[in-house]
Amino acid sequence: MTSVLAARNSVGTVFFLNGLLFASLVSRIPDLRAGLDLSNGGLGLLLLAIAVGSLVSLPLTGALVARVGSAAVVGGAAVSAFVGQTLAGIGTDAAGGVPLVAAGFVLYGVGTGSWDVAMNIEGAEVERRLGRTIMPRFHAGFSLGTVVGALLGVPVVAVGLPLFAHLPVVSLLALVAVLVAVRSFFPVEPEESGPSSARAWLEPRVLLIGVVVLAFAVTEGSANDWLALALVDGHDTPRWVGVAGFATFVAAMTVGRMLGPVLIDRYGRVATLRVTAVLAGAGLLVLVFGSGPMVAPAIVLWGLGASLGFPVGMSAAADDPRRAAARVSVVSTIGYAAFLAGPPLLGALGDEVGTLRALLAVAVLLVPAALALPAVREQAKV
Repeated sequence: MTSVLAARNSVGTVFFLNGLLFASLVSRIPDLRAGLDLSNGGLGLLLLAIAVGSLVSLPLTGALVARVGSAAVVGGAAVSAFVGQTLAGIGTDAAGGVPLVAAGFVLYGVGTGSWDVAMNIEGAEVERRLGRTIMPRFHAGFSLGTVVGALLGVPVVAVGLPLFAHLPVVSLLALVAVLVAVRSFFPVEPEESGPSSARAWLEPRVLLIGVVVLAFAVTEGSANDWLALALVDGHDTPRWVGVAGFATFVAAMTVGRMLGPVLIDRYGRVATLRVTAVLAGAGLLVLVFGSGPMVAPAIVLWGLGASLGFPVGMSAAADDPRRAAARVSVVSTIGYAAFLAGPPLLGALGDEVGTLRALLAVAVLLVPAALALPAVREQAKV
């Protein structure tokens, strides 16, 4: 029988590995754009292939978890992500060009979408059994994975290692580790994610939580896809500095997620997220309009501000254990749809106003999220 401690450690591991794979791909986006000779708009359309794959798999994942369990879903998703990243690496540097990379991105999107929803459902179950806030630290595991992936990307980019010698190796190692980790997952009770899933889409509180998560997901996702390019294009930095800037962002997010449970337990979800929304907005404004020594602190503020919205939304959706899986599935779907679809849309805007100034749209999106924050307030356990 799986222990809560073993399940907690396994969930943290798969969050970390998901972040590692994502950051490994993100760290190579400037090289991918150069290798395929794409504009920002062309790159945005190509990145949309990831969103297409994920948007196909996201709404189906809750029911799939109910049928076969989260362990099987995460394991299968890791296989899809491995194949997708391998095709993307080969298509960029060896053969196939844009069509092969697009096919790889679709498969990667299917994998990462299912993986993300399933691990959040499992994380909510672990949090419920522990009886205390832990979801932000699972997401800190994701952020730590992105830190490792980004830091690994700095020397890889500096020495010019081909994508086909980087992405397939990292994703294969991650796949093996995932298949070991998911052996300690809990099964998800079918009645928690089965027939009630459709009804969860009609619940006003769940949809308002979705608004909050959507905004914070775009706040995080826009940095993942565009921060390195914004530094290169808007502040005239070398590519390796752009990757280092992204590493700074995810490091700040990791710190925010490690400290988050303490702040949430002391001040509550709503007050904590109000502060983080202000930090994210301030960081974005300083990054766009500032220069020189102001850039690094702006990235730190942005990272801290983006750190808690998504995991707090997952916890809020799971307040009622009887409906937790269905509601977490809905909020995850909304959040990851925004996480994946928002940044490609910024690419089209970047072609019109510049990569750096396009980030102002993210700051604007935080306003409706702030108005919806009361929805995440702690609910009485029943």
